[in-house]
Amino acid sequence: MDATTRQATILNLLNTQDRVEVEDLASRFEVSLQTVRADLRDLSDRGALSRVHGGAVRTSSAANRVYADRRKQNAQGKQAMAALVAELIPDNCSLALNIGTSTEQVARALSEHRGLTVLSNNINIINMMMGVKTKNLILAGGTVRQSDGAIVGEDAVEFISRYKVDFAIIGASAMDTDGAIMDHDAREVSVARAILKNARTKVLVCDSNKFERSAPVRICAVEDLDVVVTDQSIPEDFAKAARLAGTRILTVAQNESREND
Repeated sequence: MDATTRQATILNLLNTQDRVEVEDLASRFEVSLQTVRADLRDLSDRGALSRVHGGAVRTSSAANRVYADRRKQNAQGKQAMAALVAELIPDNCSLALNIGTSTEQVARALSEHRGLTVLSNNINIINMMMGVKTKNLILAGGTVRQSDGAIVGEDAVEFISRYKVDFAIIGASAMDTDGAIMDHDAREVSVARAILKNARTKVLVCDSNKFERSAPVRICAVEDLDVVVTDQSIPEDFAKAARLAGTRILTVAQNESREND
């Protein structure tokens, strides 16, 4: 069975079920796991499906609803974190933001800033910042993930690598108490790493419930960051790792406490 036939079969399977597994497909097609992964990568690059750990799922309006629901989760906390991040960003500087509902809130919080150059792989951020007082908006090129408007893949990584910005502002899906910052999609992680690598100051904005979640792909460690902005107090092991690395931890709760003193 050639690649075209295999890939058509995979899409037909996803029309009748929510998910396909790499091992099951390899057995069905009598090919190697590497061959199946290459098929899924090709289909993902074309926007025909979304890869997940161990397989793939349908790209559909349901995925868009999931992302919309994520925007509503802890919305007040995200807005407060975004306000803290905005205080770190001066006028007339450059910054890069990755995909995520928290980084979208940061973009909103920057609406009154002047003279910004903003680079992002998040279509939503570029759309919401059009018409505000920014100096320049730059949308990374690459494959669009239709579920959330992320631009991912090696083309996006190469595009971002052309720039050197003053601030990187990233979100993540999970944090570990040992200091690891993680996400689910390896392509998305590659873009986040490129954003961090090509920035002078590196900021993570992530609510504290991400310590209760897990994800398989490491973005970076807390020691690779300059600032972590979160909403509530964090585990002591993570705080200790941050102190040893010289990484600042800013929390909404602490900021509100200082304002009330």
